[in-house]
Amino acid sequence: MRKSYKHFLMAMKSNRKVSLSLDDKLQGRSQRIDTVDFSEDKPVQGWIAGVDFPVLLYRQVFKNKDGSTGILYLVCSDLDCDAETLKAIYEKRWKVEVFHKTLKSNASMAKSPAHTVRTQSNHIFLSIYSAFRLEVLSLKVNLNHFQLRAKIYMAGLKASLGQLRELLAA
Repeated sequence: MRKSYKHFLMAMKSNRKVSLSLDDKLQGRSQRIDTVDFSEDKPVQGWIAGVDFPVLLYRQVFKNKDGSTGILYLVCSDLDCDAETLKAIYEKRWKVEVFHKTLKSNASMAKSPAHTVRTQSNHIFLSIYSAFRLEVLSLKVNLNHFQLRAKIYMAGLKASLGQLRELLAA
């Protein structure tokens, strides 16, 4: 009977040590992934220092919105993937990362003061609901979550300052 397991795909820091052959791994020869010369068209098989099984290594070069160039080093445990599959999977995964960042930073999911199961459950539900509402609003006004948060924060500060001025004038 064949064992079923899931493969992983994740980004890796540019200073991670890799070996491009089993012989190099066994001899302890490795190099930083950002010094490896491999094409952007095809992933290469390699071994990450401290990992006992082979992985696919892939370098994705992309343009940022500001015109600068970024490099992403991806590692995948599925040795049968091609470059297009890796890009497509990571693009989907990135959307999940953005959602988690929104939950943590913009919906304050990590800052729960709750101690009981019920209040923790309520906090989690309302954090997810807040992230959903933030997404709907961001699509409507064409701003990202952080721009929206800053705009709401500034409006709150201006309202507070206005009330403070009224109190000082009285």
